[in-house]
Amino acid sequence: MPQVQKKILLVDDDRFVLLLFNRALIEEGFQCLTAHSVEQALEILNEELPDIILSDYQMPDMDGFEFRSRILEDKRLKNIPFVFLTAYTDRNMIQRGLDMQAVDYIDKETPVPLVVSKLNNILQAIRKEHEKSIHEIRVAAEALNLSSVPSESPKIAGFGINFLYKSFEDYPGGDFIDFIRFDDQYTFVVLGDVMGKKWGAWFFSFNFLSYIRSAIRLCVFDGDLSTASILQKINRVIFMDPVLGDVLSTLSLLMIEHKSGKVHYSGAGDLPLIVYTASDKSCRRMESSGLLLGVMVDGLYNEDVITLSKGDQLVLISDGMIDFEHGGEKKSDYDLFFNLVKPKLGKSNSFELVKNVTFSAEKSKELIDDCSLIFIQKN
Repeated sequence: MPQVQKKILLVDDDRFVLLLFNRALIEEGFQCLTAHSVEQALEILNEELPDIILSDYQMPDMDGFEFRSRILEDKRLKNIPFVFLTAYTDRNMIQRGLDMQAVDYIDKETPVPLVVSKLNNILQAIRKEHEKSIHEIRVAAEALNLSSVPSESPKIAGFGINFLYKSFEDYPGGDFIDFIRFDDQYTFVVLGDVMGKKWGAWFFSFNFLSYIRSAIRLCVFDGDLSTASILQKINRVIFMDPVLGDVLSTLSLLMIEHKSGKVHYSGAGDLPLIVYTASDKSCRRMESSGLLLGVMVDGLYNEDVITLSKGDQLVLISDGMIDFEHGGEKKSDYDLFFNLVKPKLGKSNSFELVKNVTFSAEKSKELIDDCSLIFIQKN
């Protein structure tokens, strides 16, 4: 698989220096963002997040130290590796930069190939540290039996159920999936997405799953089998939670009746369910009306009932499946995904066909968020 392009922000009031480093870094596979001033750099950072920042010390109006201070005050930016570029070798200035948590400084007299090597080494070292942290947390999660995605799909007579999951850059994320079965009568299908990135969303996903699992079991034991009613009870508890009430999450909730083939569906701020009907070979989208979990005490949830016949198929997705990057900006296009998947439905191997166009090696390197998909077929 081709290596992911590294993005760097270059900040220097000297246009010749910018041009020199820009050309050299592009040749080495970097995507370069350039700014002639701190003000311009901050405008760029409002729209894009680079992998590393290389900034001059001495600049008019606002210098590199003030720029670094502004970065450290912004939670969204403060963890981006920051390197000072300087024409001065004053030890006090160097120490001041390092005291501001800059990862390194580079003299402008340093040969450009050596600068490129230093930047690559910094990014590689940070990447290795991230990988080590991910490994340690995963080991701890496994020891505590914590998982936001099941190890395998459930086996239900008369149905074929499969799922796909891919976390962004292999970081644990906010998507969660579960299948909750009650004897040979019902199976609940859960697909959610906690808003946020990486670790924060991943930790919160366990809290949401705990509420959801408990609510489903309690409601079924009390004879409440309405997905809309269950979703409302989940929403009310989350709305009242002092922590989760400020964390938003989508949720698709399905209940499959094993014998009748009926599927009950309710959603909270989720993407439309894709429904393929074998009898007329039609493909449509089914939208829920509910709000994101925890937004209001009444989530305004509705319930749709679909009676599946032989060959009928359903597809549920998280929003990572429709997100992509174009021109350095995040875009979302549900219609694009729908039209991509539609021709693959209604086949005996539809799941594999859908998998090949949405989770291919080429697609995976373009992911900008966690991606989840659940496929259900009436056999």
